[in-house]
Amino acid sequence: MPIVVEHLNEATSQDQQDLHKIYRDAPTWLFEPFGGAAQLIQGCLEDSSLIAARFNDRLLGAARLQRQQNVWHLSQMCVRNITRRRGVAERLVSEARRIAGENGAELRLLAPAGHLEAQALAAKLKITLDER
Repeated sequence: MPIVVEHLNEATSQDQQDLHKIYRDAPTWLFEPFGGAAQLIQGCLEDSSLIAARFNDRLLGAARLQRQQNVWHLSQMCVRNITRRRGVAERLVSEARRIAGENGAELRLLAPAGHLEAQALAAKLKITLDER
């Protein structure tokens, strides 16, 4: 069964549990400008900016996708610790890039300035990094 990327406008109780597991091991800088995982999840659900990677009815990864006219920013991307290095992040980026392109926009990764992890991920995924 393939990894399916979807916009998550409403989260079931199982989705909520999965999202909290995804962000449990995330570094604190990933949550900026939010105060933590719970605020990030709630805020992104409220403004319909959350995308998630689902496999066998469970969420493995999630990210915030903010849409502007010409540039879409992907941020706060995290994959559940036990499923890392299996292509989930690449699938999230690939699908976000495809959707942005269909809407005439360029996809860029957005991260706080100076974070080597974000710079390495952007280089690996061949995506422009915008630092805030």
